[in-house]
Amino acid sequence: METTRQAKIARLLQKELSEIFRLQTAKTHGVLISVSAVRVSPDLSVAKAYLSVFPSDKSKEILDNVNRSAKTIRYELAQKVRYQLRKTPELSFFLDDSLDYLENIDTLLAKDHTPHQDGSVKE
Repeated sequence: METTRQAKIARLLQKELSEIFRLQTAKTHGVLISVSAVRVSPDLSVAKAYLSVFPSDKSKEILDNVNRSAKTIRYELAQKVRYQLRKTPELSFFLDDSLDYLENIDTLLAKDHTPHQDGSVKE
C-alpha cells in the first residue's frame, strides 16, 4: 500500500523527469520518451521510473542510454526538486511495454474477427 507521501513524491518525480526527457528528446528528432509511472520505495531512497519510448523499435537502445546516464539525470532532477526534497532518490529505469502489449492484443482480436467470404465471422 502506497502512502500519501510516496504518491506525492512519485507524482513530483514523474513530472520533473518528464520535463528532463522532453528537453533531451527535443535535440534528437523523431524519438519521444514519456514517463508513464514512478514508484517510490517506502523509505523514499529508491525510485523506479517506467518509460514509454516511441518508436518502440528503438526502445532497448534508448533504455540502455538512459541507464548509462542515470547519475546525470539524477543530478538534473536534484537541481529541480532541491526545495521539495532533502535527498533525491536513487533512480532505476524500466521499459513500460504496456502499449505494445495492448497493440498486440488489438491485432490478435482483429485477426480473429475477420469476416469470411460468406459473411460469417470467424470465432
